[in-house]
Amino acid sequence: MRIALLAGGTGGAKLAAGMQELAGGELAVIANTADDTKIHGLHVSPDPDLITYWLAGEIDEERGWGIQGDSFTVHERLAELGAPGWFQLSDRDLATCLYRTHFIAEGGTLTAAQGQIARALGARATVLPMCEQPVHTRVLTPDGWRELQEFLIVHKSQLPIEGVEVQGLDRAAPTPEVREALAAAETIVVGPSNPVISIGPILSVPGMREAIAGADAPVIAVSPLVAGRAVKGPTEQFMSAVRRPSTAAGVASLYEGVIEAMVVDADDPEPAPDGVRVLSCPTLMKGAAGRRKLAERVLEFAQMLR
Repeated sequence: MRIALLAGGTGGAKLAAGMQELAGGELAVIANTADDTKIHGLHVSPDPDLITYWLAGEIDEERGWGIQGDSFTVHERLAELGAPGWFQLSDRDLATCLYRTHFIAEGGTLTAAQGQIARALGARATVLPMCEQPVHTRVLTPDGWRELQEFLIVHKSQLPIEGVEVQGLDRAAPTPEVREALAAAETIVVGPSNPVISIGPILSVPGMREAIAGADAPVIAVSPLVAGRAVKGPTEQFMSAVRRPSTAAGVASLYEGVIEAMVVDADDPEPAPDGVRVLSCPTLMKGAAGRRKLAERVLEFAQMLR
């Protein structure tokens, strides 16, 4: 089965790893790039790289980011020399960003760079940046606007959120590779990543919703809430900031017009979303077996919808 999966942070990346076990190279992961940033002059793509490391089996699962067993020698020396040290890149992660930066500087695309990175690291699925144009999420706080990475890392997501904005969308468009993956998909899945800052930017790219709607495939979202709460990260804070309840129904409301079905956690205490087909099942992905099991449930649900 050809699958297109929209993903951002850890939840979507973990589901991608589970789906790769079932679909291999038939899986295309459309990755959020609105939290891309420049660190030490390098093009850093946190979400595409996180997804790639999960697919390649390199992720530090305990920490939830970066590469397992990697060192921070270069980062520590840069900080010693006076460079900002708030964004940590381990040595092999730094190599990824160096490669991407030089690849693009020599005329390559972000899509081609990520494709080569994923292939070289052994991922079987394809990782597709959502667009080539630079777009950037920023967060309005009582102290003014903050870039998303600064908000998440420096301020540890603890400042009140007064607004969220994705800059550059007016110049953005889905890549031809993204359009092709959606058109060819037999199932489209919206992964359990943060609906506002991970999935929201993907769906906000002009033409993306239309490309999804034009696909001959069921579109299923997986709720990021387990037993009614976010597993990790500031999902609940961002849902509140966009004036939606932190419930599966609240998440589904952000995907209105895109999805026709949703997978919700069996222990979710809130009522299921109205207006979409619902599958209630355990969604906490414990280890490789848990990731694969949820992927199986989602794809079995998709078969029922076709």
